[in-house]
Amino acid sequence: MRRITRLPLLSPRQWKRRLVYWCGAIIVAAIAILFARAADVAQGLFTAALHGHAALALLIVPAGLAVSVVLTRRVFPGAQGSGIPQTIAALHMHDPRAIDGVLSMRVAIGKIGLTLLGLASGASIGREGPTVQIGAAVMHALGKLLQLPRIEMQRALVLAGGAAGVAAAFNTPVAGIVFAIEELSHSFEARTSGTVLTAVILAGITTVAFAGNYSYFGMISAQLDFGASWVAIALCALAGGVLGGVFSQLLVSASRGLPGRAGRFVMEHPAAFAVLCGLVLAAIGIASGGSTYGTGYVQARSLVEGTSHLAWSFAPLKLLATLVSYLSGIPGGIFAPSLAVGAGLGDWLSHLVPGAPVGAVVLLGMVAYFAGVTQAPITSTVIVMEMTDNQRMTIPLLATAMLAFGISRLICRRPLYGALARRFLAAVERRASN
Repeated sequence: MRRITRLPLLSPRQWKRRLVYWCGAIIVAAIAILFARAADVAQGLFTAALHGHAALALLIVPAGLAVSVVLTRRVFPGAQGSGIPQTIAALHMHDPRAIDGVLSMRVAIGKIGLTLLGLASGASIGREGPTVQIGAAVMHALGKLLQLPRIEMQRALVLAGGAAGVAAAFNTPVAGIVFAIEELSHSFEARTSGTVLTAVILAGITTVAFAGNYSYFGMISAQLDFGASWVAIALCALAGGVLGGVFSQLLVSASRGLPGRAGRFVMEHPAAFAVLCGLVLAAIGIASGGSTYGTGYVQARSLVEGTSHLAWSFAPLKLLATLVSYLSGIPGGIFAPSLAVGAGLGDWLSHLVPGAPVGAVVLLGMVAYFAGVTQAPITSTVIVMEMTDNQRMTIPLLATAMLAFGISRLICRRPLYGALARRFLAAVERRASN
């Protein structure tokens, strides 16, 4: 049985490790803040370009997606997709070269630039998933620089970087910790617990220092009183679980490749396929009046605050736009768009429960769909709770998330990120064996 050697508290090696965690967490938070501001600028540029010229989307979106796919495949392989599956896959890799392939600084730089390009092109993507991969890459790079033992780089650093990325992206420190446990590692190990906690705390402090002590969606006081209005929990859980499960299953199935001629076309002509996806995205955007472009943050916040109502078609169109964006092969996450879909779903379902506060039902729809997609009910609950600074909705949110998770699991048997990570690992192993 292998014994774990504990280093003295004041040993140089121990302080070297602490330095990596502390500096890494601060760097991750700083990058996340700058990334968030750049994402707002990129999305603003797209909105300004379409002002009074909605049909321009038929040119901008396909061109932007095609350029992004070409750069991803030729210059930044490993940067495609959300970034969370790659981070999970890296936790299970044993070949240092394979880990470098998904967590190098080159990949991180490509992830930032290409996600911004996607937002500037109107894609329905988010920056939060990419921030997880970027955070893990920063920690991994620091570990290599200071020549820490391989096990530290492979697990503790990646976990800490991913958790710090979530904490900084949403300004939700508790969600960062829960995300690392529930989604990235599926366990809480004594060896890595202190690492994750320290990284998240420092990332949170850095975020507050530079961006202020804010809530992602502001302070929302909505609550759901016990009684007949709790039927909203069942409605939101059912709808969110079904839609989230279907969305996840479609992504998992598509990750295996399309069948027949369609699959060969995608493999042989990825840029042309991206152009087709861009045309579909532009058509969806025009049909929705522009509401399906980008992260969906503005639409979700307006629904949560109750300052506006969107058409019933917003949720299904935003879901479709997010699906097409992901299938196109460009880098970009699904966190923020999923929250927007859930908010639209809750807003529509609120009409079926007239006795319940609209804001509360919107939050339930948000957590239901998000839990249905990720199949991480605890993380979903904590993220929505922290993003709205609303503890009074904790029990309804948790109940909705758990029910939606169960319903989603009936449709999509494996969690989305775990299934995509396994596909990614299998592809890496095939390349290594050839």
